[in-house]
Amino acid sequence: MTFTPAPWPRTLRSQEWYGGTSRDNIYHRGWLKNQGYPDDLFDGRPVIGILNTWSDLTPCNGHLRELAEKVKAGVWEAGGFPVEVPVFSASENTFRPTAMMYRNLAAMAVEEVMRAQPIDGAVLLVGCDKTTPSLMMGAASTDIPSIVVTGGPMLNGWFKGERMGSGTALWQMSEDIKAGKMTQEEFLAAEQAMSRSSGTCNTMGTASTMASMAEALGMALSGNAAIPGVDSRRRVMAQMTGRRIVQMVKDDLKPSDIMTKQAFENAIRCNGAIGGSTNAVIHLLALAGRVGVDLTLDDWDRCGRDVPTIVNLMPSGKYLMEEFFYAGGLPVVLKRLSEAGMLHDDALTVSGTTIGEEVAGAQNWNDDVILPVEKALAASGGIAVLRGNLAPNGAVLKPSAASPHLMKHRGRAVVFEDIDDYKARINDDALDIDETCVMVLKNCGPKGYPGMSEVGNMGLPPKVLKKGITDMVRISDARMSGTAYGTVVLHTAPEAAAGGPLAVVRTGDMIELDVEARRIHLDISDDELAARLAAWTPAAPMFTSGYSKLFVDMVEGADTGADFGILKGSRGNEVPRDSH
Repeated sequence: MTFTPAPWPRTLRSQEWYGGTSRDNIYHRGWLKNQGYPDDLFDGRPVIGILNTWSDLTPCNGHLRELAEKVKAGVWEAGGFPVEVPVFSASENTFRPTAMMYRNLAAMAVEEVMRAQPIDGAVLLVGCDKTTPSLMMGAASTDIPSIVVTGGPMLNGWFKGERMGSGTALWQMSEDIKAGKMTQEEFLAAEQAMSRSSGTCNTMGTASTMASMAEALGMALSGNAAIPGVDSRRRVMAQMTGRRIVQMVKDDLKPSDIMTKQAFENAIRCNGAIGGSTNAVIHLLALAGRVGVDLTLDDWDRCGRDVPTIVNLMPSGKYLMEEFFYAGGLPVVLKRLSEAGMLHDDALTVSGTTIGEEVAGAQNWNDDVILPVEKALAASGGIAVLRGNLAPNGAVLKPSAASPHLMKHRGRAVVFEDIDDYKARINDDALDIDETCVMVLKNCGPKGYPGMSEVGNMGLPPKVLKKGITDMVRISDARMSGTAYGTVVLHTAPEAAAGGPLAVVRTGDMIELDVEARRIHLDISDDELAARLAAWTPAAPMFTSGYSKLFVDMVEGADTGADFGILKGSRGNEVPRDSH
């Protein structure tokens, strides 16, 4: 892609606030001078907002204040004026009912912070799952020059000489407790081993996936995704990012120049190659909507279907992000895709060069971590998009995390009406269920939970686990943590709370899953399905005020990104009217 830089010098938008001698200019400039800034910082140089999602209650991002100082150093070095701005931090670890409910709120807040304040460019300082897409969505809506720098993953967890993958080990050990394979004391002893340094999940969970998506989209400097949070090179990356954003402002290199349809196709293929989280589907669909790119579930299936999963990381494989970095990180994966003809090499990146140029010199230092294609974990590792009478608008499954013997399966449905129903019944030995059944969870989608929590990877019933069974087909309108695994059908759309077919599935119905054929089917007649849907009535509204009501009223389906429709496709970094 050819990009022509804007002429420099020119008047930047921050000068509407800080340039000149009017009363309004003196008002804005004079107040900021109480921080000790000299006159020449207001001379028209780029003002760079460092949008920081640090929070003590977002532990993945707990070290971002330190990284912000390195970003500032880079901005100063390049002749810019850095200003650190705290923004909404949606923590996956603490937010209830789910951080996903607040992704859109965070994106709205970031959009207005960028539009309403005197910044010419932005460094998006992110880490935890929803902070990366929410800040990118806000930046896409304003289309102000922006660049991503992530906090990086934690160091490897270790327990009894075994690697401990954050999240993945939690799901495994929870099942081992129910199966009687592990004691509660051992579980507690493993707790600290899972999280032994600053950073995000050290598996290929959603945080590492979205860091990879940012890099594959061209919105982060090459190599950003995998550097551990405590590695000195993470600080170097932050400083280099601070330098780069100043030149991006001078060139007027914007998100819309970078996040093209080709860039999204690159990211989709990359997600298949790394065994990335199913959450990337929702986030990239929402992000594409914000930037005005026509991206659909069909693009996910078309682009990802034949991509082999070559990154041997939990939950699909055995290693962790620390080893992925040492092996060469994402540039190696992108180079492999390029060599296979699966990468749009000419897609532009924040570096000002193409992604093909960025990764041309990448080298693989460990071919057991980044595998040869012939040794891929899954020959077709991209997200599988399923359709049928149970999911007319689509559902997704992650083949690299599923059990091959369950990829084609027909079983009797055991239905849980919501997550409380599931929790109340799953441990009851009287529950009529065995490993051939299909577990169905309703009312956990964007409107139903609300926010679409990560409960789709329902734990198996103890009486099945005690037989040595570790996987069953599970279907829901919920999400699944990127650290989780299993033959799990997710994001079923329309969701149950919106009157989708999932709402009328009954225990005892037979369900067919055929991943190769991309089919998910409820074995009842069309007339019976229509009659059930006609008799269905929605639940009473859960909320009558506040953001919760706004969310439930406005959120769209998972198949289009679970964003608010009114926020899609309109961009502008216009300067709001001054009121002083």
